[in-house]
Amino acid sequence: MKIGAFSFFTILNLRIFAPMIKKAIAVLFFVIGWNVYSQKLDSNWIKQNYIKKEFKIEMRDGVKLFTAVHIPKNTNEKHPIIMIRSPYSCAPYGENKFSPRLWYTSWKNYLEQNYILVIQDVRGRWMSEGVFMDVRPFIENKKTKNDVDEASDTYDAIDWLVKNIPNNNGNVGVFGVSYPGFYSTMAALSNHPALKAVSPQAPVTEWFLGDDFHHNGAFMLMDAFNFYSGFGQPRPLPTTVGRPGFKYYTDDKFKFYQETGALKNFSKLMGDSIKFWTDLMNHPTYDDWWKARDARRGCKKINAAMLIVGGLFDAEDCYGAWNLYKAIEVQCKNTNNKLVMGPWYHGGWSRGEGSSLGNVRFGAKTSEYYQKNIELPFFDFYLRGKGNVDNLGEANIFLSGINEWKKFDAWPPKDVENKLIYLSEKNKLSFNEPLNENSFLQYTSDPAKPVPYAEDVLSHRSSEYMTDDQRFAARRTDVLVFETETLSDNLTLAGVITANLKVAISTTDADFVVKVIDVFPDKFKYDSLYCCEDKDFKEYLMDGYQMLVRGEIMRGKFRNSFEKPEAFKPGEISNVKFDLPDVAHTFLKGHKLMIQIQSSWFPLADRNPQQFLDIYHCDDKDFIKSDIKIYHDKINASSITLPVLSH
Repeated sequence: MKIGAFSFFTILNLRIFAPMIKKAIAVLFFVIGWNVYSQKLDSNWIKQNYIKKEFKIEMRDGVKLFTAVHIPKNTNEKHPIIMIRSPYSCAPYGENKFSPRLWYTSWKNYLEQNYILVIQDVRGRWMSEGVFMDVRPFIENKKTKNDVDEASDTYDAIDWLVKNIPNNNGNVGVFGVSYPGFYSTMAALSNHPALKAVSPQAPVTEWFLGDDFHHNGAFMLMDAFNFYSGFGQPRPLPTTVGRPGFKYYTDDKFKFYQETGALKNFSKLMGDSIKFWTDLMNHPTYDDWWKARDARRGCKKINAAMLIVGGLFDAEDCYGAWNLYKAIEVQCKNTNNKLVMGPWYHGGWSRGEGSSLGNVRFGAKTSEYYQKNIELPFFDFYLRGKGNVDNLGEANIFLSGINEWKKFDAWPPKDVENKLIYLSEKNKLSFNEPLNENSFLQYTSDPAKPVPYAEDVLSHRSSEYMTDDQRFAARRTDVLVFETETLSDNLTLAGVITANLKVAISTTDADFVVKVIDVFPDKFKYDSLYCCEDKDFKEYLMDGYQMLVRGEIMRGKFRNSFEKPEAFKPGEISNVKFDLPDVAHTFLKGHKLMIQIQSSWFPLADRNPQQFLDIYHCDDKDFIKSDIKIYHDKINASSITLPVLSH
């Protein structure tokens, strides 16, 4: 069972207890300190300084959306409106009830500055009327009042707000994290003249290629089942009551997902009432249904200033922020478009302090820095006309490893050189092309014994796995390990990493997982950047640590096309090429760069039966072993393209 910073220890040693006690005391003082701080902005403060009103705002087709509006009592000046549109409820309902989110997330910053804060239940959710649709497609050419989408709903809501909420200054901003990040993108596409600034944060952008429920066509089972077993359940409207998710019979999620078996068994557990799960099961390729739900598709004209935010270690929507920014740069060249990527888990920039993730520390309270120095000044400038955004770079990126914020004129940076590093004999990585002939390493992928995504017994999908120690995987016979010699200088990667594998398999399909890892020295020198408080124990803990920097999976049958999958010919060498989401990390002098290759990542991603068939409807008996060869010779050279930043 995971125990804080000691998740990868199995040694029972009394030395553990000293740092654990220290940590418990530190947590206690943190809680006390936070309670003292939060007394400034709590429910009493809100009631003294704000009034809450609830409205049902009518859309162009007559559907009414439930909207909670928090209005400052201060009337000394007119106030801007900042808005969140969400499928997760603007509860608690009632004009005398205030959500704790108002004082424990970044929302508090806007209340302190007397913003009008608006939270709206999107169409078909909670107290709003209409029919809900997941990632509702954008309608570019609306011809009638019934051609509605999330952009038109945002336009109508903004139009009503600026005309009906007293003492507003006519300027509106929209922001949101995750699914509300998708609604923020849609808000930008509304182009209402009052909408001046938008910040999609960890925005759901593309659900087949990289966000949440698929990565390169591989089904991300753990997140999809856990999310839709609760979120997707039909509910009578209007409602203020949620529906519970699936009740697991064990806290060991690896055990649960392994014992449940093939995807069709999860569909039986889910039932036939959850529409989007059924849609997931019935759209197994990148067809027009999926393409219509790509949020980038509508990004052809955006008038508002954009601040796109994401986490380097976001386990859910790492793909969305990077790629939405890039799409706007290409498709909307005149849009004022900025990017921020920090060392955060999903939504970590909006809550907490952002100083660590799992066993790795980042040297500063990065979330607080972002909120005070980037996000709030951005909205203040465009909505209140105060301050400036001169310090905001085009791309504001935190480089983990050296733990520094950097500002770039473009992303990827202009001074990046894509260099090939080759897999070679004796499990080495080299910038020199291989010279040997007919050389490969082989492993057997057994669906009955999949490679876990984390070492520990976990009751939920861990965010910390994004920086977890990978030594547990390196010890397995079904994981290939390649590493450089000890680095003689710092190596900074900034951009997309591309895997280019030459493979031969004994079956007709397989998955390929590539992990990029920072290997710490065997005797690592203590500094303030890493895990626990006890110096001696910390050194011991991090010796040889294999920090996951980036991992990604590719469903092999999509290697040539996501629209038209192709079977492998057993024994024939094939090229499997795919991108990993962008990275921004420095491998320090004295460390090593490691690549691990495997064919399962369970239960993060579903198991591939390793036969060319419909995985969503196959049977338990269809899962078979596959012998996987990864070639590294002069004719079939497997390589990784590294975006190396010049210093």
